[in-house]
Amino acid sequence: MFYNYEITKEFHFSASHQLDYLPEGHQCKRLHGHNYIVKVTLGSDELNDDGFVTDFGLLKPIKVFIDENLDHRHLNDVFDFKTTSENIAKFFYKKIKNELNMDNVVEVTVSETPKTWARYRELR
Repeated sequence: MFYNYEITKEFHFSASHQLDYLPEGHQCKRLHGHNYIVKVTLGSDELNDDGFVTDFGLLKPIKVFIDENLDHRHLNDVFDFKTTSENIAKFFYKKIKNELNMDNVVEVTVSETPKTWARYRELR
């Protein structure tokens, strides 16, 4: 579903992870790191009284969470799920929707490399 207006904010962090359940020889089985990019997209059919979809400042708790819990950490020690980009995108989507009470979250995309992206969204 599309909204009349959409905004996107980008967050960055560097972290390691290991997908140790993958078969021998798979490059992601080894301990490795990425410079992650997380893009959060919010939407609305109408602008609020300030002319915004949502004030970008309301996403500050996401930056704080990233800085305090993810940046320069080993993600396997932080999360209780398989630390794929797909699962990280879903984690942020749910966190924004449920903890920040932003029902207008459209999607979250996560990049591990400049050439790869994973996206999570729910149909409304």
